[in-house]
Amino acid sequence: MDAFLLSRLQFAANISFHILFPTITITLGWLLLFFKLRFARTRDPKWMELYFYFTKVFALSFSIGVVTGVTMSFQFGTNWPGYMNTVGNIAGPLLAYEVLTAFFLEATFLGIMLYGFRRVPGWFHTLATFLVAGGTTLSAFWILALDSWMQTPAGHVMIDGVAHAESWWHIVMNPSMPYRLVHTLLGSGLTVAFLAAGLLAYRRLKGDDRPAVRTGLRCALFLAVLLGPLQGIVGDQHGLNTRDYQPAKLAAMEALWETTEGAPLALFALPDEDARENHMELAIPKLGSLIITHDPNGKILGLNEFEGLHPPVSPVFWSFRIMVGVGLLMIAVASLGSYFLIRKKELPKWLLRVLLGMTFAGWVGTLSGWYVTEIGRQPWLVYGILKTEDAVADLPPAHVGLTLTAYLVTYLVLGLAYVGSLFYLARKAMKEEPQQIPA
Repeated sequence: MDAFLLSRLQFAANISFHILFPTITITLGWLLLFFKLRFARTRDPKWMELYFYFTKVFALSFSIGVVTGVTMSFQFGTNWPGYMNTVGNIAGPLLAYEVLTAFFLEATFLGIMLYGFRRVPGWFHTLATFLVAGGTTLSAFWILALDSWMQTPAGHVMIDGVAHAESWWHIVMNPSMPYRLVHTLLGSGLTVAFLAAGLLAYRRLKGDDRPAVRTGLRCALFLAVLLGPLQGIVGDQHGLNTRDYQPAKLAAMEALWETTEGAPLALFALPDEDARENHMELAIPKLGSLIITHDPNGKILGLNEFEGLHPPVSPVFWSFRIMVGVGLLMIAVASLGSYFLIRKKELPKWLLRVLLGMTFAGWVGTLSGWYVTEIGRQPWLVYGILKTEDAVADLPPAHVGLTLTAYLVTYLVLGLAYVGSLFYLARKAMKEEPQQIPA
């Protein structure tokens, strides 16, 4: 393999592993704030028991997210110098804003949130939790502003092949930014809901029947059943935005080769890029146009309109279907669990096992959605401005392959250690006596 493909694989490996942890901390910070506010109102110690337990999950996730984010940023200089040379005037400030406004906020108040419950006034501890939660969301805002600008550039002017800012408002609030931001935040909420439900279901299956465990499960399932349908609505609007601004990506998502009025929705297909057709296709007539244009006879541009300038079809096509499938499964399981809770029935053991099995379902949905977004942008690194192949460094393939291997081994070890630590914390919490909380 050449340095170009190896560099792409290396960055993909880094960002795939990194994104798992901000996806957790973004919403988990707000869930911790909810637990803290409920305790302040009710003085019921079960809320602080949940708070103390999940702050450990938050701290573990935050620390790995920071480390992997740093190693990822190095690659802009080592593997992709053409990126910063062309769009550094825009990417640099946005990345700096993320560090100055968000990361410092999180890092400053995280220690107070973790260790200051008995050392600072209650209102200040709650404020620290709020600022950490706000910092994680602000961090996501700036990163998604840059990524959205790379997908739908706006507010810039090209001078001698270099992008210069013309309107920071239009750069940040580019056409896809609002949809991508809300879609990502809701995805984080679903990820955290099932992570919390899975860990607490594990404790229930092990015999932990504390009020905190029951209440935490209730909160997680109700959060999932609330956010799931909202994610479907926002996802539909995001798809319409993609139709208008990135039609080649949309065509790859549907594996639609010819421009079609009344396009079908392919439930299953094996796209063949050489023959430019699908094999073994199972499709519902006109449903594709109905979903994408809200008109059963609507027109959808096909991949043949973008020959040479469309993304690889199979990865985008299947990633999209995995994302949607996981989302529908989440809605179904959360709805079933909420039904039992509303009817004041015990969650059956088989459902607890399902929740345990779906502990990391949000990661699957997040990665598949991220692949749709990022692979779907190819062959562009910045859509319509800079091709990916024009930004890569001229490096010996062996060097890139060596560092890629090192990253993969490191992330495999870190990933296994992280998952093992989560269940270790769950078992440890079962053995610990609830902390005495002053009234």
